[in-house]
Amino acid sequence: MRKYYTLLLPIILLTIALSSFKVAKDNYFQSRKLLSLECYSKEYQKSAQSNVITINVGKATINQKTVAFFDDERLTNKKGVALKEGIKEAINGERNQPDLVFDVDMIPPGRYIMSTYAVTDSEGENLMNKAKTKFESLFVKIQINEERPTKRVVYVPWNRPKQETGKFNLSGGKQQVKLWLPRGVRLDYIQFKPYIPPAVPLKALEYTPKILPPTNHPRLWVNQQNLPIVKSRLNQGENKVAWAEVKKMAYDSYDTKHDPTTERQYSSELESVAESKAFYYLMTGDRKKGREAVRLMADYIANVEFGNILDITREMGRAIFVASEVYDWCYDLLTVEEKAIFTNNLMRLADDMEIGWPPFLQSIVNGHGNEAQVARDLLAMSIAIYNENPLPYQYTSYAILEELIPLRKFEYQSPRHNQGVNYGAYRFNWDMHAAWLFRRMTGQELFDENIKNVPAYWMYMRVPDGQMLRDGDGFGAGEVGTQYYWKNALTAFLSYTYSRDPIIKAEFQRQGGLLNNPVLFLLLNDPKLEAIHELTSLPLTMDFGPILGSMIARTGWNFKKNSSDVVAEIKGGGYHFGNHQHSDAGSIQLYYRGFQFGDLGLYKFYGTPYDMNFNKRSISHSMMLAIDPSEKFLNTESNDGGTRLNQRFPKTQKEVIEDPMFNNGKVLSTSFGPSQQTPSFSYFSADLVGAYTAKISKYTRSLCFLNMEREDIPAVMILTDDIVTADPNFRKYWQINALNIPEETKKSVILYSKHDDLVGKTHIQMLIPAMEDRNVEILSGKDANSSFLFKYDTPLIDQPEASGHRILFTPKNRNSHDRFLTIMQVADGDATPLEVKHYETDVSYVIQVADRVVSMSNTASLIEKSFTIDIATKGEYQVILTGMKSGKWSVKEKKGKEKFNFIVLEDKNTLYFKAHEGEYTICPSSN
Repeated sequence: MRKYYTLLLPIILLTIALSSFKVAKDNYFQSRKLLSLECYSKEYQKSAQSNVITINVGKATINQKTVAFFDDERLTNKKGVALKEGIKEAINGERNQPDLVFDVDMIPPGRYIMSTYAVTDSEGENLMNKAKTKFESLFVKIQINEERPTKRVVYVPWNRPKQETGKFNLSGGKQQVKLWLPRGVRLDYIQFKPYIPPAVPLKALEYTPKILPPTNHPRLWVNQQNLPIVKSRLNQGENKVAWAEVKKMAYDSYDTKHDPTTERQYSSELESVAESKAFYYLMTGDRKKGREAVRLMADYIANVEFGNILDITREMGRAIFVASEVYDWCYDLLTVEEKAIFTNNLMRLADDMEIGWPPFLQSIVNGHGNEAQVARDLLAMSIAIYNENPLPYQYTSYAILEELIPLRKFEYQSPRHNQGVNYGAYRFNWDMHAAWLFRRMTGQELFDENIKNVPAYWMYMRVPDGQMLRDGDGFGAGEVGTQYYWKNALTAFLSYTYSRDPIIKAEFQRQGGLLNNPVLFLLLNDPKLEAIHELTSLPLTMDFGPILGSMIARTGWNFKKNSSDVVAEIKGGGYHFGNHQHSDAGSIQLYYRGFQFGDLGLYKFYGTPYDMNFNKRSISHSMMLAIDPSEKFLNTESNDGGTRLNQRFPKTQKEVIEDPMFNNGKVLSTSFGPSQQTPSFSYFSADLVGAYTAKISKYTRSLCFLNMEREDIPAVMILTDDIVTADPNFRKYWQINALNIPEETKKSVILYSKHDDLVGKTHIQMLIPAMEDRNVEILSGKDANSSFLFKYDTPLIDQPEASGHRILFTPKNRNSHDRFLTIMQVADGDATPLEVKHYETDVSYVIQVADRVVSMSNTASLIEKSFTIDIATKGEYQVILTGMKSGKWSVKEKKGKEKFNFIVLEDKNTLYFKAHEGEYTICPSSN
């Protein structure tokens, strides 16, 4: 190991010379020594694997009064240890004598990861089947030698026998590991392997932050310049109530008594009290309250343990965050000893975070690493303790400034979140935490301006009954007959305060207008910003751009139970970012008095067979499927015929663009008009070849949404699909999914939904292939929750999606090239659908419905040559020509008289005009 230090010595000395960090030389050397170790962690990792120690229960000393061996074919030696019948568990100190004692000889001493392997018996299986949350996991009590015992999860409700119980510091030589078992489990073995810290990327190792914390405190949420602004708002308007709540909590006494021989459980209440007392000191200078905050948090952070329960890093991170606030806001009250308690225990907790320490075990751009861990918790810690230890800030600022911000600048060109409605809202608020923390610390906005546009996504996804269009992993529509207003108040709050957007502030107020954190509310809220509740200033249609290609079109902004607004969405084109994003390029959704069609997937646990084979897959969405019998999808058993399944996510813009695994097709055209505020038509077209494997040679899907501005038929959708498969034997399925039982007639399939007595229907009329050239199959209930040969049990049986319906249109003949032309009319109850007239020109389909005439390309290509449309009936018509090649065009009447000249714009590819009965020739123009 000494040679490694010798090789790094010149780098260490050079870095010290260039560093702007004013820190003692011996502390600096120690931090660099740690870095050098981390650089070689891959080498250590290899050797560590040979040091894994697995100890079967057969080698343990068992307490014959409490436990016994039970035969079980699932276990290594076909036997496991469990509590005897009638013996109560003692994981909370009910008896001193353990159930099992393992003698462990650890050479060398060090930090080790301990794991357990156990299965459930009938009692445990019953408990796990009833469990609804991670907190109903089964726990084991562990004690190493005579150290303080700890409770850790040994079995979780989603059937994972092996559990990583945590990291433990073990001395060399023989020692005892004592276990107290819960009821319901049969233990197979325990295992120890050396803990290897995450490797530090070379760029992070050499990174010198361009942005540094100020030399003085406070630094978190406020600095010396903006602190007076926050103080001035405390008693203004809506802040008064929050300030009164903070004052009450600051003056409330809090019992801090704790037995140091037992673990201290985390307490969100204690954290809130400490935060309020520290904030009160920051605002008023009341030293008594400041000292109360310091004592409360110092004792808490020195003794709290979080264990290994699923996602406990979120609770752990909040403790780090609040302790960092107390440290920063009460800095001038801290003794030398208290500073050491805070800094040492902050780093202790950081080491147990899911992202690890150094914080590079996960990526900051997606997954759990893109949540609070770095963007709030470790960033706050690193800012607070920067004077005492600059290394955490070096790491966290590198991850945010050099990795997160550049990729978000690229992603947020499309103002929506790739992780969908639920996870997107949750993770976006951590982006906003980082944006706010840096802005308040430096006075600069370090994230690109386009971060301010992203909240529009949640505004447009909202449907009239308060729910959201489906996107990514989320939850069901609620039990039949129930309604709810989807909320993420924290995301709305951080967004409107950052962008000063009065419309988003109104949305925050519709979600209740409250945070569970009055301190954060007072830090950021400007009570003088007046909310605007009227939404008519927002265009009815939104194009989401090229990165996450999609369009949402609606007929109004009426969020009422009896609303008759229609909301439609189509996706496709751009890039796929994995994790909670679904394989849904080309999918469509429609809402009218309930969900007419869309998604059937339900989300509860990540990675289950149902989740990977149905929920996240194309088959649960309303989109095109094409079956290549030889196709294999990642980590799945089924072949649903959909787009690629890619759970991997890109870490840089370069990787997004260059790796074809992230290709989700290309947006060809988006256009709406003639009014940009209240458009009568909205058009979207995407080339979706890139989203599928080589089984598809060509595929273009185009949608024209018509706002009919009438009560009986409020909207009409015209959908075209032009698809070519590499083999004519690959069966194609044009699929649409519904929550309610569809009605099949000779000419159409009728979907319906209703709110109270208001019924909405969608009449689906497929014109191509004709009736005689296609088959229609409707799968319902358990048959719908399938991927052709494989059926899956839904995790939430009380949701309407669990008993939904899949409607599949299939050409009778096996062709490489198939075309689909479908008209969908949205109807008020039993209103009669409008008459549809249609014909084909050499280059397009022409559809006439009511006072609209729509032309759409009948190939996968843009129209670039002349064609003629014929309006046979009297009246004035809105004519929408879509799929037109950009450039100059002219429209002439039958006699050859030029009537209109147009310029078709690139990427819009539409032409609109009004006309009466007659024959019109549309041709390219050189003028």
